[in-house]
Amino acid sequence: MVEADIETYAAEAGLAARQNRWADAERLWRTVRALDPNHPQALYSLAMHAWQRGELTEALELSALANVAAPNDPMISLSRAIFLRDSGDSSGELAAIDDTLKIDAYYLPALIAKAVFFEGQGQKTTAAILYRNALKVAPPEAHWPQSLRPQLLHARQMERAYSAAFYEHLICELGTEIQALGGHDSGRWTEASSIMAGRSKPYLADCNQLYIPRMPAIPFYDRSAFSWVSDLEAQTAAIRDELQTALNNSAGKFTPYIEYAPGAPVNQWANLNHSRNWSTFKLWSSGTPVHENLDQCPNTQAALEAVELADIDGLCPNAMFSCLAPHTEIPPHHGETNARLIVHLPLIVPENCIYRVGFETRQWEVGKTLIFDDTLEHTARNDSDQLRVVLIFDIWNPLLSPHERDLVRGLAKAARSFNFD
Repeated sequence: MVEADIETYAAEAGLAARQNRWADAERLWRTVRALDPNHPQALYSLAMHAWQRGELTEALELSALANVAAPNDPMISLSRAIFLRDSGDSSGELAAIDDTLKIDAYYLPALIAKAVFFEGQGQKTTAAILYRNALKVAPPEAHWPQSLRPQLLHARQMERAYSAAFYEHLICELGTEIQALGGHDSGRWTEASSIMAGRSKPYLADCNQLYIPRMPAIPFYDRSAFSWVSDLEAQTAAIRDELQTALNNSAGKFTPYIEYAPGAPVNQWANLNHSRNWSTFKLWSSGTPVHENLDQCPNTQAALEAVELADIDGLCPNAMFSCLAPHTEIPPHHGETNARLIVHLPLIVPENCIYRVGFETRQWEVGKTLIFDDTLEHTARNDSDQLRVVLIFDIWNPLLSPHERDLVRGLAKAARSFNFD
């Protein structure tokens, strides 16, 4: 009978607390303790009531008893850190936090409390690292506990400030040596500094179809390494004229780049699915020439035929005019295979247009090619009030030998002939 009474009083006390009837809650918890002097929840709750009244000695005494009654409860253990903090006992506060983490090394409130402690001590570096650890343990932001949201927002702000300052320090110390490398090597060590500082994470190649292992993932390739670049760029004006004619006379041939069937999971493409905000005028599509469009663009066709396009069964070459509408963003995504590279020849580029591949961000310049590995996460933005258009096509990854190209074709063909029926 007593046990049933304890459960009833405890439930009533919890309800009173949720309804902010603090006096009733405290009275009910005292009743529970009278029936069971070692009831952990009663001891903890009465300690919290004492703390709220400023009775820190009583709060510490009750929390010590609660800790003995429930030695593996991290919430009770952490409450002692709060009472010791308000008592001015810094060493005791830190010891109580550490005791809590011995119970549960991933207890988020204790991880935050430890970071707050060191921030209050003026040890910002230690605090920032602890905030970073707390954020790693925390769930995604949409699922942050409401009671911890302000602390987690502050943790993120501190962690970002720390990462930015750490990165600036590394660049200040090594920037001259990094820049002396030039080109691709310079970008690699700038990114290495950013990763070390926690400012960014490594960008890894991720292919939707055919992945060739043990190939370096290089965001942007040096234009000078490709003999055909200068001839292609010399045709920019002629290609742009054909684009403009197509825009004026064949607008209906520009189709959405993203066209998922109804019922298919669209993931990050929801805003662009079947949208003309990102549209294309196809010249080659998955290895098949689009003759009616090519016939309208003889100079573009000739310029592309002078380049050794990648040809992989059912996959490429692809070539198109790619149009990005004003104030449109292409979300981060990955390409189909690292056996190829992607080439952009910018044709219409208003201000405030940027392109990111992995860690590196570039701005398109009319007539200046960008050659990149699209299996690294990449994204584009047009923040202007005008249309942005680039010519896009595929070339072979130059790190593959001719024999390996044959193997790529063979793999793609074999994959398409496979039948598990």
